[in-house]
Amino acid sequence: MAPSLPACSTTGRPVVLVVAPNDELYRGYCLESVAAAYETVVITPAPPTWEQTLVVDHEVADPYDIQALLAAGEALAARRHISAVLTWNEMLLVNTAVLAQHLGAVTDEPDILQGCRDKATSRELFDRHRVPSARSMKATNLLEAALAAVFIGYPVVVKLAGQAGSVGVIRVDRAEDLPAGFKFATEGAALWGGESTDVLVEEFLDGEEISVECVTHHGITTPVAITRKQLAFVPYFEEVGHTVDAADPLLRRVGPVAQAAVAALGLTTGIQHVEMRLTRTGPRIIEVNGRIGGDLIGKLVLLATGIDLPRAAADLALGLQPDLTSTRHQAAAVALLYPEASGTVIERGIDPEFAATTDWLEQASWILGPGEQVTLPPEGDVDVARVGLLVVTAIDADQAEARLQAARDRTTITVTPTA
Repeated sequence: MAPSLPACSTTGRPVVLVVAPNDELYRGYCLESVAAAYETVVITPAPPTWEQTLVVDHEVADPYDIQALLAAGEALAARRHISAVLTWNEMLLVNTAVLAQHLGAVTDEPDILQGCRDKATSRELFDRHRVPSARSMKATNLLEAALAAVFIGYPVVVKLAGQAGSVGVIRVDRAEDLPAGFKFATEGAALWGGESTDVLVEEFLDGEEISVECVTHHGITTPVAITRKQLAFVPYFEEVGHTVDAADPLLRRVGPVAQAAVAALGLTTGIQHVEMRLTRTGPRIIEVNGRIGGDLIGKLVLLATGIDLPRAAADLALGLQPDLTSTRHQAAAVALLYPEASGTVIERGIDPEFAATTDWLEQASWILGPGEQVTLPPEGDVDVARVGLLVVTAIDADQAEARLQAARDRTTITVTPTA
């Protein structure tokens, strides 16, 4: 249900509730954007730290506990008129939809978000609506996985149905490698609180991986940007960089496929991060995430096009038509910095004069510091494998890559390898 007009606070601005804003490095820009336009309140699993200057109220609760989340939402609603509820946390999309319904805010049905979260359900819906995707079969044990792999044909991708961030995703090229691949996928079920522990065996889609960043209002989806991805650590699908170019001609070609995928899942409102591969038979869907892309992709979209996806997410949660006018026409890219080996970080830094005088270097941030352990895939995931990141702007994608390399050349990462 949607109010005809958002109710306002005493300041005249609607109050937007954000569930679990996550960390400052990857999602701080999202909260900043929403707080610049609206009064913002949050529900966080621990007392707010960096969020304090951006919010007018908060509740501390475990957002994965639906009863605790509803109680926290009710407590905030008793003090302030909540006009919108949203999250950019993949694992909390369903719980946030339940809370939004509970508070009478705009949302898609929780079951629809659950279908988006569960990759097996998504595949079934893509098939039903003839959206080009990957052949996929569930496997509850290694024997079923082996039979599925033979039926689909090697190479295959083994993954969890309910995870995110490439956790538990591995390419398997040969039958003799399947037991290790199946074990890797199932072990990923213990991470990040994924709702489903089902294992999927899927056709490997060969081709460049991209994502289409989409905005959906009243069932009408607008593709606004293409993200070109850089992957590493084969056979794992670790994303080590992203580039957004406002002039990317691919948007017109793949946009309709992204729109069809969003429609097939029944999504009618919100931001979607639609991942696909450009195969020899055309673009084919990997998955649809019902939130702003991670790894600062939303920030890249803003830097390259001027389109503010977090602000758009808040507008949509208020039932409003977001402004999708492109005001910038350039490129932006992020490089996620990994060391050459796992071990203990001894030193990391960037040439201070270069950082201070280079106007196209938008951000240089560190994730791990001296004395901390860095662990590369497959033992480590994105939380412990990255030492830092760099963000640059440029005229186009080629210049962005050249500038990233120039910034890397002035960056130092020294690790004592694990024995």
